[in-house]
Amino acid sequence: MRNHPWETVTQAAMQKYPNPMNPSVFGVDVLKRNMDAQGRLHSTRLLSTEWGLPSIVRSIIGNCRTCTYIQEQSTVDPKEKTFELQSTNITFTNLVSVDERLIYRPHPEHPDKTMLTQEAIISVKGGREAMEWVIRRLNTEIEELALTARGTIRVPMAAAVGADE
Repeated sequence: MRNHPWETVTQAAMQKYPNPMNPSVFGVDVLKRNMDAQGRLHSTRLLSTEWGLPSIVRSIIGNCRTCTYIQEQSTVDPKEKTFELQSTNITFTNLVSVDERLIYRPHPEHPDKTMLTQEAIISVKGGREAMEWVIRRLNTEIEELALTARGTIRVPMAAAVGADE
């Protein structure tokens, strides 16, 4: 719950990016915006983000760019006093999908406060296969380090990975 009226929270939520408190979102582009016959404002925006990926993720997808794009669709209904926002990533969808839904509405007993309902669905794709590959790679590196420490001839990486499969 936010200790501000719905109108204030809705305006702030629509203008929250970019801001210095969250520098990972560096771009916001309005793709479409229209008002329907009931007076609701519909918007579609593209958020450009730069997230630091953990090293384990970089080892799976490679050291490619970490720029992620998120499509955000929102509806502001001033009569019903609801602000609904749905967002989903449109990059790295072959690895992970994040679908989020936020709904802001006035608190029924305290109209000077705003309630937020948040739902998120995170789907990881190919996670098990990717983790198995990383584990095989780590085991190979450990074996190579052990051989090097004992002064034994170093086994080429490609040969060691191929031997386990």
